[in-house]
Amino acid sequence: MNIRTDISMKTDEVLRVELEVFRRQHRDLDEAIIALVDRGTADQLTVQRLKKQKLWLKDMIALIEDRLTPDIIA
Repeated sequence: MNIRTDISMKTDEVLRVELEVFRRQHRDLDEAIIALVDRGTADQLTVQRLKKQKLWLKDMIALIEDRLTPDIIA
């Protein structure tokens, strides 16, 4: 089952909760990446993995927002 199908099968209420969870995780990852880079303790592989996870979350946020936003015909 792909992600788009999975999202289309969930209720709007469930998607709103997931959206907030993903947004929080995205912010947390951003803060973690900044902290690791500022301290200079992170290896590049760890930073790359965190950034990849952050991008995945960003894509999921966009998919859910698109699903929750009603189509408006102008």
